[in-house]
Amino acid sequence: MTENLNDKIIIYQSEDGKTQLDVKLEGETVWLTQAQMVELFQSSKATISEHIKHIIEDDELDANSTVRKFRTVQQEGKRQVSRIVAYYNLDMII
Repeated sequence: MTENLNDKIIIYQSEDGKTQLDVKLEGETVWLTQAQMVELFQSSKATISEHIKHIIEDDELDANSTVRKFRTVQQEGKRQVSRIVAYYNLDMII
């Protein structure tokens, strides 16, 4: 399932102004990409991917209810590119 992410976006920034995280709010939950979780937990994408894989394989969480694919638009150079990106809800994040 692909959805447009048109709901609220909240930006959190540390007091020193260095750390910033765009948090997507949709359907009364928070949604983050793997890249955002890497920033949040100061980890690697491989580590985040491994944890997600084990959580789903061990049936701790159901992928159908914790993972959604949203169409996002990113600026790449002078053009805007639309991509389908997997987002993970708060249950998967914590």
